[in-house]
Amino acid sequence: MDEPVDAVVVGAGPNGLAAAVVLVAAGLQVEVIEAAPTIGGGARTAELTLPGFAHDVCSAVHPMGVASPFFRAFDLARHGVDMRQPEVAYAQPLDGARAGLAWRDLDRTVDGLGADGAAWRSLVGPLAERWEQVVDLLLSDFRHPPLHVGTAARLATRLLEQGSPAWNRRFSGDVAPALLTGVSAHAIAPPRGFAPAGAGLLLASLAHGVGWPIPAGGSQSIVDALAAAVLAGGGRIRTGSPVHALAELPPARAVLLDVSPRSLIELSRGALPPSYEGWLRRFRYGSAVCKVDFALSGPVPWAAPGCELAGTLHLGGSRAEMAATEADVHAGRHPDRPYVLASQPGVVDDGRAPSGQGTLWTYAHVPNGSTQDLGEAVTAQVERFAPGFRDVVLHRSVMTAAQEAEHNANYVGGDIAGGAPTPWQMVMRPAPRWDPYRTPLEGTYLCSASTPPGPAVHGMAGLHAARRALRQVFGDRRDPLELVRALR
Repeated sequence: MDEPVDAVVVGAGPNGLAAAVVLVAAGLQVEVIEAAPTIGGGARTAELTLPGFAHDVCSAVHPMGVASPFFRAFDLARHGVDMRQPEVAYAQPLDGARAGLAWRDLDRTVDGLGADGAAWRSLVGPLAERWEQVVDLLLSDFRHPPLHVGTAARLATRLLEQGSPAWNRRFSGDVAPALLTGVSAHAIAPPRGFAPAGAGLLLASLAHGVGWPIPAGGSQSIVDALAAAVLAGGGRIRTGSPVHALAELPPARAVLLDVSPRSLIELSRGALPPSYEGWLRRFRYGSAVCKVDFALSGPVPWAAPGCELAGTLHLGGSRAEMAATEADVHAGRHPDRPYVLASQPGVVDDGRAPSGQGTLWTYAHVPNGSTQDLGEAVTAQVERFAPGFRDVVLHRSVMTAAQEAEHNANYVGGDIAGGAPTPWQMVMRPAPRWDPYRTPLEGTYLCSASTPPGPAVHGMAGLHAARRALRQVFGDRRDPLELVRALR
């Protein structure tokens, strides 16, 4: 029989590992159990195309790795992770060899946007100046938000504008609105909505506040640092160990689950109260992604100057085009020209590929459960903004949305966001409860992206759930961020 421990964490993704870090920092005996052969969840790195070419399996670019309260306390640099900053955080290529460029420097971005530069500054500048407060608000548990009243008001007015038919009111050209819409589309939902607008404003402000860094060696370095902290604190990590029922877990006073609501139902084996299980069954999963990775013989030949400096690119054309494309996906249709999110890590990390060669990481948005291989459609969309791209492609690897779900059980139907980003589900995920992390099962907590604050590699769902477990199970009311800061 397994030895008893204080706490068991199921799932070694960023949130599960963040929860484990908090718990070991509190002096508890913790065991992490992961079904996959390796840790990482949505932050793995592997050779997906050719030998010597390292690709991030899911997440690739990490503004939250330096901005979220958890990672500000953990300090990845202190734990050996080299977060490298591209000169251009993200770019929005447009037809006609034009592009909007979000430089780290707000002034340089404003200068490049011409007549709409002042509009960009007035929209994004006040949030970038207060990025820590913006992050603290949007990565809270939405039950105990910090009292940043002025920043909350600024954020709310901009959400109302960019999430409504007034979203074009301040712009006169097509570059600046496309630049913001490309970021908002990270939410994998029609961009003119409150949740996508919030994602866009947050990420745009972070581009100028902390940048959009890329970890040297790949996203795996982030989770490896978290795992090392768990082990250094006396915790254990077991990989290649699928869990089929909560009863299979080692005896523990607390159980934290980095799993989807659907998996929670399966693991509970009928032990959940019908009302709570009913909410989990009604939980809506969102649109999905088809992942396409490229091994390249050289740099991507972008037509628009400046794109070669960008760590991230949004390939979707104009604001109107991206809105129409995302509406198609939301309605269950595959657009001819999909929105493509791309990253070229080689701009700051030439160790991802053999000398003189490179990689391109991309996602295309597709309907949930899609089995379509969008390799050719993605290639054509890159070629649209980088004529001659096909000539530098050595190999292409595709993972459909359905295959994403097989690769990671939390990606239900290929939804990498842990649930549809509706205003209701961003706050009341996975169920309308004052404590969204505590389940009705004694000592059992949910800490995945299906709880507030939602998706991204920020560790905050793990931290919020671990805070509850410390207080409610162990009577420990210490600030978990202070515990994490004290780690060595």
